[in-house]
Amino acid sequence: MIGNLILVIAGLVALIWGADRFVHGAAATARNLGVAPLLIGLTIVAFATSAPEILVSVIASLKGQPGLAFGNAIGSNIANIGLVLGCVALVRPIKLRSATLRREMPALLAVTLLTVSLFLDAYLSRIDGLVMLTGLVIVMIWLARLGIRSAPSDPIQQDYEAEIPKNVAMPNAIMWLVVGLAALLVGAHMLVQGSISIAVYFGVSDVVIGILLVALGTSLPELAVSLVSALRGEYGLAIGNIVGSNIFNLLGVIGVAATIAPIGVVQSVLSLHIFVMVAFTLVLFAMTHDYDGKSELSRIEGIALLVAFLAYDSYVVLQNVRMD
Repeated sequence: MIGNLILVIAGLVALIWGADRFVHGAAATARNLGVAPLLIGLTIVAFATSAPEILVSVIASLKGQPGLAFGNAIGSNIANIGLVLGCVALVRPIKLRSATLRREMPALLAVTLLTVSLFLDAYLSRIDGLVMLTGLVIVMIWLARLGIRSAPSDPIQQDYEAEIPKNVAMPNAIMWLVVGLAALLVGAHMLVQGSISIAVYFGVSDVVIGILLVALGTSLPELAVSLVSALRGEYGLAIGNIVGSNIFNLLGVIGVAATIAPIGVVQSVLSLHIFVMVAFTLVLFAMTHDYDGKSELSRIEGIALLVAFLAYDSYVVLQNVRMD
């Protein structure tokens, strides 16, 4: 058991470090190729920050554990909204001034509802997976067009301009891209192997381990990036990072898992976990709507998100302890 925990921790460390280097290398490479910073942020960085979840999804599915993959995706989306945005808003209220970001929110809601509709027959087929991956391509194209059309004065434009690496030589950018990807692959393999063993040891499903353990670990990079962005006053990045990551988690992570290994959906996913994910997404959509004229995610709203996340995770833990 201790060996498996060490394997999981080492895997998470490799994933977090690898994700940071992969994002750095990918963003620097794109900038060197002349891609606009906002376009890099909305597409390449959004995809790269979901690389840990996607690689975990691929490896888990190849090992015959696709439940770990979509448990990770669902749990990551819940953690990104409840834990990450909850903590960030608690530290510093998030001002919502980006028109680009406001256009992304309905896209996240639409993607969430599409994913839920594919879960309703309690089976994720390869066709469902291909539908999600096709949706991912469409969203990527839409985000690219959104980036091109965004006004130069949009606050998120300045945020990405400041954060996308500058003056990184192309050989160095490519080196970090490759090194980051290698670390992600090694970390994902270690994390999946350790998580499967822990699930067997405690007698819980791979879905539960994905939701509780793997999702929390793979959401740590988003927590770090969003906290730093908020403290720097880059509010568009703080929440935009989460919105983009959640879209890619649903379409990319679950889409890859279903395409590689079709699977029946366990009842707890349909009766609880999907419902909670949709609820968090709807609450975020409501909170980011400028209904009170303040255009911010307040500390009180952050506390509410954080309490709801802790209550949900505690409930899942207690339910599975009783099952043992």
